[in-house]
Amino acid sequence: MPLALFALAISAFGIGTTEFIINGLLPEVAADFHVTIPAAGLLVSGYALGVAVGGPPLTMLGGRLSRKTMLLSLMVLFIVGNLLSALAPSYGVLMSGRFLSAFAHGAYFGVGSVVAAGLVAPQKRASAIAMMFTGLTLANVLGVPLGTWIGQAFGWRATFWVVVAIGVAGLAGVVALVPRQPRPTGSVVRELATFRKAGVWLALGMTVFGFAPVFAVITFIAPIMTGVGGFSPGAVPVVMALFGVGLVAGNLIGGKLADRAVMPSIYGSVALLTLLAVAVALVSGNQVAFVITITLFGVAAFATVPPLQTRVLDAAAGAPTLASAANIGAFNLGNAIGSFAAGLTIDAGLGYTAPAWTAALLGLAGLAVAGAAGLQARRLVPAT
Repeated sequence: MPLALFALAISAFGIGTTEFIINGLLPEVAADFHVTIPAAGLLVSGYALGVAVGGPPLTMLGGRLSRKTMLLSLMVLFIVGNLLSALAPSYGVLMSGRFLSAFAHGAYFGVGSVVAAGLVAPQKRASAIAMMFTGLTLANVLGVPLGTWIGQAFGWRATFWVVVAIGVAGLAGVVALVPRQPRPTGSVVRELATFRKAGVWLALGMTVFGFAPVFAVITFIAPIMTGVGGFSPGAVPVVMALFGVGLVAGNLIGGKLADRAVMPSIYGSVALLTLLAVAVALVSGNQVAFVITITLFGVAAFATVPPLQTRVLDAAAGAPTLASAANIGAFNLGNAIGSFAAGLTIDAGLGYTAPAWTAALLGLAGLAVAGAAGLQARRLVPAT
């Protein structure tokens, strides 16, 4: 794999850390700003909506820039957003900082996926995309547990200062390692025209509902562990690290499987994710079984990512950049739906296992959309 993919992974590590870090710090943030746990959980939904809303417009605005220049600009925006979060005097300002960082997230992974796919032979595109997303998964193994520990020991603001430093390192990596990129030759009209294809919308729908179960569970992992499983708060970073190990493994496995067959990879990974969501609900009171299950849940979670991202590139052939950014938005719209729906079940008094059951229902919806996408794709294949 080209060295440039590792540069993309460095920035992805910083972005992944700021995306996931809030999950382990909900109690601290809620206590500092005197809000409820579900209200603090909206910082997850707000970030996810920022990715979904901000990615495609930023991609369009930067459509005439070279892709390397676009990546650098987005990393600067990411750093500014995390500075605002670190300095936030109120819950609303923290939400604004998260939202600004999320704008950079959506466009960065959209543009970065196209750059990664263009650096390798066509038959290795999914693996190249998986390599970039390895930075995102490693954030859960290293960045999130370390950031959670820092936040618990020195205050949650200290964690965001660490994220700022990671963002600066990512910016330097892109400068040094990503080769110069030509300016895009396609027009914005051509990029927009790809959304006339039913296959593109079905691919986006698969991403929304196929990935929504992940954040339905993970957003509330701290209260599930401490409130149902009887874990101490200090165990949360350890379990989050194991979840992150699962993400790394699942991402690499998903890339290899998607290089062989994209749609079967999607069916299998989303089905496994749905079954494991049910398992999380059933074993949440057993600490050993919960740790094993949440690690496997991580494997299934990111086994979905390379095939889902590759599928939208295939569906939008000839004009992939905007569709790729839109699919990153779709991942995060799924995040927002999952965390918001799970928060509603807690507010309704259904308990801390309710998010896992919510995740299972969302996974079934993802399988239904995937089935429709598969039927649509088969209808487009000429008979021989």
